[in-house]
Amino acid sequence: MKSAARAAALWAGTCAVAVSGILPAAAVERGTGAPPAGLVAALERTVADGFPGAVAYARRGQRESRTAAGLADTATGERARPDHRFRIASNTKSFVSTVLLQLEGEGRLSLDDSVETWLPGMVRGHGNDGRAVTVRQLLNHTSGIYDPTDEVEFFAPYLERGNRAHVYTPREVIARAVRHEPPFEPGRGWAYSNTNYLLAGLVIEAVTHRSAPSEIRRRILIPLGLQDTSFPVTDPDIHGPHLHGYDLDGRDVTRFSPSYDWTAGAMISTVDDLARFHRALFTGRLLRPAQQRELLTTVQSNDENAYGLGVRPVEVTCGTGPEAERVSAWATDGGGPGFTSVSLTTADGERQLVLAFNVFDLGANLRKQRPVPYTEALGRAQAAALCD
Repeated sequence: MKSAARAAALWAGTCAVAVSGILPAAAVERGTGAPPAGLVAALERTVADGFPGAVAYARRGQRESRTAAGLADTATGERARPDHRFRIASNTKSFVSTVLLQLEGEGRLSLDDSVETWLPGMVRGHGNDGRAVTVRQLLNHTSGIYDPTDEVEFFAPYLERGNRAHVYTPREVIARAVRHEPPFEPGRGWAYSNTNYLLAGLVIEAVTHRSAPSEIRRRILIPLGLQDTSFPVTDPDIHGPHLHGYDLDGRDVTRFSPSYDWTAGAMISTVDDLARFHRALFTGRLLRPAQQRELLTTVQSNDENAYGLGVRPVEVTCGTGPEAERVSAWATDGGGPGFTSVSLTTADGERQLVLAFNVFDLGANLRKQRPVPYTEALGRAQAAALCD
């Protein structure tokens, strides 16, 4: 659903989830190297601060480590493990942008094609004009197309009427979006909108004549051997070993239809699979050089940061004080019902960190409140994994 791009900022000032019992200490996955110094303590801190569970993958060069802390399921006491699956929410967007960039590299479309070229009549009315919106503007959120998933009413079937299996089709969400006037003309502003990536998914289907999930499987999941990554369309359940997701009151919200999020955020994965995908993506294994440059070409977002095509640059602070060094990295992130995650890869591709936590309170987020517990451990985890 939402980008957790605001990941560091989100994780401040919210009450902690109540978790009864004694929480287990962080466990290191057998058969892997020791985690970077400080990473285990950072995960344990997030659990102490109110996240039931936390899992992490870290890599330095060829040395990998996996660790987990807390609980995957507060009802049974099952411990969190690094191989547990979780909803990756907006991390899905980098899979979608990769497929579209591959299609451009094959000469099957241009990112400067208009949306109208591929989806005639879909973006029209109330000031919306698909002829003026490009595929590139969908991917970097400069289209100006409204996002109805910011509305409390949109989630009433799930949160008020209790139907966690309710299905929205992508076309339904887009139709709701274009009933609103755009906040700015295409290319004249920036606003994060899941509608952009629903349209991007439909462009994939228009170009390939296959479903967007099948193209992601064919082009990314199968070649990279991402066996624990899936793309449910309407199924509200997570199958196989997985973290349970919670809201801020400790309610289990694991069961939740991903239909409304589709190519904006419906995928399920593990920290290992996300790390393998992003290692391939950011080291140039999935895209041709021209498309790799497009992936990493950024525009200014509305929070003084930058945004590429489904990815964003970040600076990780190492140490304290004005003389502290900074490490440049590329990030994807996501937050949706029950789950928050972030994946970071240094600009040189030599270090990675993938973190997943099992709290995201959708209702709080819709009320413009922080949807996760207060913790300062995210910065500590990033510094532990990516700094010298």
